[in-house]
Amino acid sequence: MQNEELVKIAIAALEDLKGQDITTIDVREKTSVTDFMVIASGTSSRHVKAMAQEVLEKVKEQGVRPLGNEGLDSGEWALLDLGDVVVHVMQVATRQFYDLERLWQGAEQSRAHHLPDHE
Repeated sequence: MQNEELVKIAIAALEDLKGQDITTIDVREKTSVTDFMVIASGTSSRHVKAMAQEVLEKVKEQGVRPLGNEGLDSGEWALLDLGDVVVHVMQVATRQFYDLERLWQGAEQSRAHHLPDHE
């Protein structure tokens, strides 16, 4: 499965459960650890957990085996390692505090439903 397809599946799962402020960051030029980060906000620990579980379920349905996950118990910040795509689902205050978008400033970022265009 192409990385871009995996990003789309993750975004669709997050949107299905009303994820807020979904952002995709292309980090291919910044790190060798992963190619894309998808970040979304949830309104509560229950919401964060539900969105993370939905992403895991949807990617598994497509035959993708996640490499790992963190934070599903607490629901403050869930990290899903899908290999070349890492999904962060956080409560709003946690997202504001860690400000991953600023950390990866300079990497190509897009909001909403699509990936940055690359020629």
